[in-house]
Amino acid sequence: MKAKIWLVPHERRELRMICRSRKSRAEDVRRARVILLLSKGTKYLEIQKMVDVTAPTISLWKKRFEAGRLGGLVPLYKGRTVRVLDSKLESKILTATRKAPSDGSTHWTTRKLAQHLGINHMLVARAWRRAGLRPHRMKRYMLSNDPQFESKAADVIGLYLDPPQHAVVFCVDEKTAIQALDRLDPVLPLTPGRAERHGFEYFRHGTLSLFAALETRSGEVLGKTAERHTTTEFVEFLRELVDSQVPGKEIHIIADNLSTHKTKAVDQFLSENQKVKIHFTPTYSSWLNQVEIWFSKIERDVIARGIFTSVNDLSRKLLRYIRLYNRYAKPIKWSYRDPQNRIKINQ
Repeated sequence: MKAKIWLVPHERRELRMICRSRKSRAEDVRRARVILLLSKGTKYLEIQKMVDVTAPTISLWKKRFEAGRLGGLVPLYKGRTVRVLDSKLESKILTATRKAPSDGSTHWTTRKLAQHLGINHMLVARAWRRAGLRPHRMKRYMLSNDPQFESKAADVIGLYLDPPQHAVVFCVDEKTAIQALDRLDPVLPLTPGRAERHGFEYFRHGTLSLFAALETRSGEVLGKTAERHTTTEFVEFLRELVDSQVPGKEIHIIADNLSTHKTKAVDQFLSENQKVKIHFTPTYSSWLNQVEIWFSKIERDVIARGIFTSVNDLSRKLLRYIRLYNRYAKPIKWSYRDPQNRIKINQ
């Protein structure tokens, strides 16, 4: 079926410009191509294949063009008007973001807030991106209530940056309740394209506590495992720490404010060892103790994915890791890069 129509030169020129322009809407280009093909006498079936339209659509725009020429190709409905993110709308989005959702959830999502305001979710995403808002993220902080925060922090940092001559500095703490978990199902090993897989069922063989002392100058660690973490075990670990050093050498120990570190037994030990001095970090300031950094390392390397058939197996693997770690130990380059996140004194 042929349905040839006649075009005057300026109409043909205008339709070709629409087809060539990169700024033309896809629908406008499709209609212009249909009219140009009809002017060449192309059959409906061929036009359907070339332009990907149906025969009724071709007939519709042919009739509209014959009735109104180029003006007849202008669609009666141009779609929904695109809403622009102006300052008024952006202010409305940001104000709503700072209020809690009415459905009881803790924070907004782009789609949830967009539905609440009756707008497109991409407008919410753009407003959040401009303002630097990330409702899906949360950061925790600690507020020290220690009235001597500044002096205690300066004391600890001074031991890191300028330790006393002919003395040794240790960061001491204990990692408690380390579980000896054994998998009930076999572990499927790492293969190309597939991660190592563990069964979700496990068996608890018990727990251990790990006492560790990090020597700040060399980075070496002295470790000991114990079934409990009472003051008796802590004092015993301090005795082993003193015995590992040259007799009479001055020893500075950085520790946190755990109750087992401030008992009469500890005071008795310090009175018997005048060369040993304990420096306590401010309350809620464990980040000042370098051994916490090392604890995070052994957690990743051994504990988190470890499989332990017994408590003794757990102890053996922890001490083996420490022994091998000390062969290539390096001191921790402790720094404080972001003053904005500094723990402030609770006034």
